[in-house]
Amino acid sequence: MTVYQTLLQATEQERNELLSLPMIVQGAKGQISLATYMNFLIQAYHHVKHTTPLLMACGGRLPAHYEWLRTAIGEYIEEEMGHQEWVLNDIAECGGDKEAVRTSKSVATSASIATEVMVSYAYDMIYRVNPVGFFGMVLVLEGTSTAVATQAGETLMQSLNLPKQAFSYLLSHGSLDIGHVSFYESLVNQITDTNDQATLIHSAKVFYKLYGDIFRTIESEFMQD
Repeated sequence: MTVYQTLLQATEQERNELLSLPMIVQGAKGQISLATYMNFLIQAYHHVKHTTPLLMACGGRLPAHYEWLRTAIGEYIEEEMGHQEWVLNDIAECGGDKEAVRTSKSVATSASIATEVMVSYAYDMIYRVNPVGFFGMVLVLEGTSTAVATQAGETLMQSLNLPKQAFSYLLSHGSLDIGHVSFYESLVNQITDTNDQATLIHSAKVFYKLYGDIFRTIESEFMQD
């Protein structure tokens, strides 16, 4: 098996647990409320705004023999820069106050503890453990997007009676991210160091749990019977 195939096999259980969460399953069917979708966007903003800084930090921490990976990170940065503004615009289209979210003026517009922990773990992985481990987060976020984001965006557009402009984040990070996944696969397959491979697998398992906790938190607050 390739490194990428090994990574997918090693994290299959964690991926299945994430994709079976009620909010993800119901969201793909268009069966969540506007309040739930809004909170998803709020939490998305509070981790997406760190994507470019995390990529920059990762590139800066890579050793010299990963110069090829640092170059690839430059391409990622060009692709990801400014996406947090898409999330804020979606919030505004849903009737929310995007500036309140940007400045986190209340608990309702702030990052949840689960979101803060996931972001903190990403920085900790880069600065304290191994910058290659950051690509575990990339696997989780982009892999989850390609699996459910486009379907969720299209069904929620109808069920919530919202314009397409309220789903720019979901729709742009859905089927359109398939190219990103192929690019990611080509990069991971070049990671030949067994310790780095092990770190990547471990971090991906943890990120599946941490990303899932964001959805579990939203479920507990907005999807109670």
